[in-house]
Amino acid sequence: MHQEPSLVRVYNFRVFSGHVESPTLVSYKATLPAIARMDGEALAGSAQEVSVSDLDPQGCYRRVNTGWGALD
Repeated sequence: MHQEPSLVRVYNFRVFSGHVESPTLVSYKATLPAIARMDGEALAGSAQEVSVSDLDPQGCYRRVNTGWGALD
């Protein structure tokens, strides 16, 4: 029996929406497949493991500031 992993890696990334010489840094993290679908580029050294349940349906991870502690 194969179980789904409970953790997944997400990355900061940039997209080249306007001009290739001026990429836009995105304010959230995403899985590598999600970044590829957005024609983005993952940033080295930005990997973070998060629970699969914290991803939205597109594979993006957005931190929520609750005001009660440090952000992950």
